[in-house]
Amino acid sequence: MQKASVLLFLVWVCFLFYAGITLFTTGFLLTRLELTNQSSCHELPGPGSLPWGSQGKPGACWMASRFSRVVLVLIDALRFDFAQPQRSHVPGEHPAFLPFLGKLGTLQRILEIKPHHARLYRSQVDPPTTTMQRLKALTTGSLPTFIDAGSNFASHAIVEDNLIKQLTSAGRRIVFMGDDTWKDLFPGAFSQAFFFSSFNVRDLHTVDNGILEHLYPTMDSGEWDVLIAHFLGVDHCGHKHGPHHPEMAKKLSQMDQVIQGLVERLDNDTLLVVAGDHGMTMNGDHGGDSEPEVSAALFVYSPTALFPSTPPEEPEVIPQVSLVPTLALLLGLPIPFGNIGEVIAELFSGGKDPLPHSSALAQATALHLNAQQVSRFLHTYSAVTQDLQVKELHQLQNLFSKASADYQWLRQSPQGAEATLQTVIAELQQFLRGARAICIESWARFSLVRMTWGAALLAASCLLCLLSSQWATSPGFPFRPLLLIPVAWGLSGAILYAGLLATNGLQLDPVILGSVIATGSLLPFLWKAWAGWGSKKPLAILLPIPGPVLLLLLIRLAAFFSDSFVIAEARATPFLLGSLIFFLVARLHWEGQLLPPKLFTMSRLGSSAPTGPPRHSGAYALRLGVGLLLCTRLAGLFHRCPEETPACHSSPWLSPLASMVGGRAKNLWYGACVGALVALLVAVRLWLQRYGNLKSPEPPVLFVRWGLPLMALGTAAYWALASGADEAPPRLRALVAGASVVLPRTVVGLAASGLVLLLWRPVAVLVKVGAGASRTRTVLTPFSGPPTSQADLDYVVPQIYRHMQEEFRGRLERTKSQGPLTVSAYQLGSVYSAAMVTALTLLAFPLLLLHAERISLVFLLLFLQSFLLLHLLAAGIPITTPGPFIVPWQAVSAWALMATQTFYSTGHQPVFPAIHWHAAFVGFPEGHGSSTWLPALLVGANTFASHLLFAVGCPLLLLWPFLCESQGPRKGRQPLGSEAEARVRSEEEEKEPLMEMRLRDAPHHFNAALLQLGLKYLFVLGIQILACALAAFILRRHLMVWKVFAPKFIFEAIGFIVSSVGLLLGIALVMRVDGAVSSWFRKLVLIQQR
Repeated sequence: MQKASVLLFLVWVCFLFYAGITLFTTGFLLTRLELTNQSSCHELPGPGSLPWGSQGKPGACWMASRFSRVVLVLIDALRFDFAQPQRSHVPGEHPAFLPFLGKLGTLQRILEIKPHHARLYRSQVDPPTTTMQRLKALTTGSLPTFIDAGSNFASHAIVEDNLIKQLTSAGRRIVFMGDDTWKDLFPGAFSQAFFFSSFNVRDLHTVDNGILEHLYPTMDSGEWDVLIAHFLGVDHCGHKHGPHHPEMAKKLSQMDQVIQGLVERLDNDTLLVVAGDHGMTMNGDHGGDSEPEVSAALFVYSPTALFPSTPPEEPEVIPQVSLVPTLALLLGLPIPFGNIGEVIAELFSGGKDPLPHSSALAQATALHLNAQQVSRFLHTYSAVTQDLQVKELHQLQNLFSKASADYQWLRQSPQGAEATLQTVIAELQQFLRGARAICIESWARFSLVRMTWGAALLAASCLLCLLSSQWATSPGFPFRPLLLIPVAWGLSGAILYAGLLATNGLQLDPVILGSVIATGSLLPFLWKAWAGWGSKKPLAILLPIPGPVLLLLLIRLAAFFSDSFVIAEARATPFLLGSLIFFLVARLHWEGQLLPPKLFTMSRLGSSAPTGPPRHSGAYALRLGVGLLLCTRLAGLFHRCPEETPACHSSPWLSPLASMVGGRAKNLWYGACVGALVALLVAVRLWLQRYGNLKSPEPPVLFVRWGLPLMALGTAAYWALASGADEAPPRLRALVAGASVVLPRTVVGLAASGLVLLLWRPVAVLVKVGAGASRTRTVLTPFSGPPTSQADLDYVVPQIYRHMQEEFRGRLERTKSQGPLTVSAYQLGSVYSAAMVTALTLLAFPLLLLHAERISLVFLLLFLQSFLLLHLLAAGIPITTPGPFIVPWQAVSAWALMATQTFYSTGHQPVFPAIHWHAAFVGFPEGHGSSTWLPALLVGANTFASHLLFAVGCPLLLLWPFLCESQGPRKGRQPLGSEAEARVRSEEEEKEPLMEMRLRDAPHHFNAALLQLGLKYLFVLGIQILACALAAFILRRHLMVWKVFAPKFIFEAIGFIVSSVGLLLGIALVMRVDGAVSSWFRKLVLIQQR
């Protein structure tokens, strides 16, 4: 089995999973159909004439305009309670001080002094609570779907009818200043615009100060009809410090001054609207649907009276989309075609002390126009798609018909009863709210065919991994047919599919094409698997996973079908990992293997040799298990609570040091973080030194000696600057800003250089060439001259290695004047593991840089925990020479569980509000301009760092038992062969174990073991994504599908992709080292033949 063939096979398996994930995703996360129809003044939304007040006026639209100008102040993340006053506390109790309360005092003063001129509403936001989706809702009156959240930083122009388009069509002059997201959503729509980059969440002031520079001069100029100012400081302050930080109080006070300045400059025909696009969590994040995230403030004010009554004690709750039809009618514009919001009726009452009948009729008129527009939209939308429920839609239309008939009757009878008018208003409101409810319920369009096909592909891929991992180590494994025939079938299916599309003139769908290729390539395997099941083989052969491990996997997979368990996965995963550790220790006790790995050695002729005595007492594995449980418990201290568990308190250690107020505590924590960096660096160097790899003059080893300390120093310096940037003197801020850019980029550059050096010269051994004595042992070869085949090389390599070990130990007499040339090497037996550990360390430093400083303690625990787990697993893995080499299922399952546990211990959760957006600005404090792939890469690396590290390090599960052989007994055995060879070989094995060089005794088994390990790891990851897909499929109408199951599926899918790529890179690195070792030995053979 060739190395390239192993990688190609794993790439094919990964492609099958990718095809299944993509196909399921396109069926599960479809966007709703966006209609391009537009409302027009020339076409009323329904039968009837213009309302009273509009007839006979030039340019009259659906309703006469109440205001000629509007100022829209959008304060990003203005949570509703930010607009509330500081509550008075109960006498005798200590008041709960919240920095953000009472800072918008202007709103409260206006509500008290001018109650008929202003209102404060609690704006109910529809999830997802990301800025781009909220801007779409605030301008179209519609509901962006779940999948649109992925476009939050890659905004595209809105094609639906919207307020901005209606204002432009009416010739209104729109001036915008603030968040540059508007530039992408409404290209060319503004008569004047001042855009500022929105992505740098650490910058609290640039956008806001830029707006203030232009806001008041623009208002005073009068060259505008609509003025939009989108402030970002409150949102950025939440992301950087959280809502309870003193900086939030300063930022809200600044916004209060802005509102006060605007109020003083308003004319009587101008309406002021202050709104938040969404709220924020207690941590300052947003994107989900928790109460603090979906509760925003909405304040409306006019210099002229707007409301007939004073404000209620508790502000009214209104849907956020209600602002769209309200503003449209107040400005004399048509309501956007796709709006499903309900007008705020009291704004059409006619001001202070209106006649009750005329006030109610004005409200009914606005509601009726609104209802006509929504009814038209529902009729048009249902004619194009089949999304809306027919029965509920019919009931709504009946309700609207009745309410419309009653309204028309009231128009013809102006002196109609007041009770009848209130009934019509109630019926129209009931229709509008029912229409919105049916849209919310129905706009989760699912393609059951794609979802079923995608889930079937995932299940078949898991079955392929399970059975192929069992076949891989068997001598008759049909490797080439299992790889080549599926490729031929897949290409045939693709050609057939493309031909059918070309014949029918249909457009090619890349997702379907990839799925056809994947399905076609799976057919030969499915046929072989069906034949295997038909042979009635024992279940243990067809399902080789041990019972306890299988039970553990089933428990974990079943938990994905419960929203409560998904929410509590951060606590359930350490429990499952601890249970598996207990099982591993108990299993070693049951089998009498409470020691590092037993060595079963097979000679080339097939005879076995007895094993050596135990090397450790039973307390060895017990200490490892206790250490693992302790590390798991300590890592659990760094936890982030889900928003569904308000009683839980997130660890304060997850926040960056910059958010700490006390200087002494900050310094102590900084010292602890730097200490963790130094401990990690020292541990890696001591490990390499113990196995002799640190003595090599190879470039990667030199880089470990000097490059890694530089990386640690750069990381520590960057942390110092990041934690105290706000406290830097003004004259040094430019220097600090420059260093904040240079240092992280330097660390990443050094890590990349180290990885390149490692790939170039991966063999980290010290080689000495000198004159040997005449008593040098002869290398026995069945050929003459240099090796001419891989078989010749495989036979002679172990002898050369033993020969070098003898030279290194000084057991060959040396002379300077005579004797053949001899070679010695330092610890070639750990060459694979040394490369893996070096690569993981080089990867860990840039990934650590993307996290908060105190996560360095988690990374240190991660390495220690992995070290203990590898030793515990190695204690129960028997090594057979020359093969086959097998990594048991419990080892792979424990490794995957530890990756999940580390994901949660680094402060992550599988929900969008928990994403660490600050990672996008490490090394790029000023943002990325128009680039979106680089910030996405940085945020993804932060989120899935644990998946990447454990996937790259997965080959250590195979290598570590051989590495631990160095701790074993040195009592040899008596192999077959000539007496001289037997004496030499016996003497060698007493002196130095072969360790990882045993893998080279049987390269076929080595490659098969790598393939089997990769397939097992992909199976464990694959059944997790399969379970998430099935949970989302079965529970697609569940109340928590978009809050729990859909985000979990997305995170598992991305995590699987990252893990599979990392696994391929890790196995490719081992193969690169193996190829370099082969080349190195080939040169030594030529030297020995001279």
